[in-house]
Amino acid sequence: MKTLIVYYSRTNVTKGIAEKLQKELDCDIEEITDDGKYNGKLGFLKGGMNASMGRSSDINPITKNPADYDLVIIGTPVWASNMAAPVFTYLIQNKDKIKNMASFCTCMGGGYEEALAKIAEVSCKKQISTMFLTSKDIENPSEKINNFINKIE
Repeated sequence: MKTLIVYYSRTNVTKGIAEKLQKELDCDIEEITDDGKYNGKLGFLKGGMNASMGRSSDINPITKNPADYDLVIIGTPVWASNMAAPVFTYLIQNKDKIKNMASFCTCMGGGYEEALAKIAEVSCKKQISTMFLTSKDIENPSEKINNFINKIE
């Protein structure tokens, strides 16, 4: 199955998980970028506000067409119990190109149920597999990653 991992990461936590998944799945990967719009403390606050209000965000053009893949895995940090605004924008722009989807999120502790549900709602796709990693899971994510991958394969 040809797979693409697409993720956004403000602090590189979600990026680390996306890269671990890429290594395990031997697949393509694409980072959603926004020219640092959400950097620093002000960016953190602005990101949480935009996510909670369901606002889209300016993102840089993507290089990989999700229509070329059998499965797209979406990765996002949880912002105010929601997906990051750049991920929301990516899904709005590309949901019709995605054939099958799985998703994962990273968070400090909670809000992941709402974020994963919103990803499914916005994408209009039943998730093949989902995964959340809290700050304590990030230290040793292997079991959660293996369970996530087992549902995909």
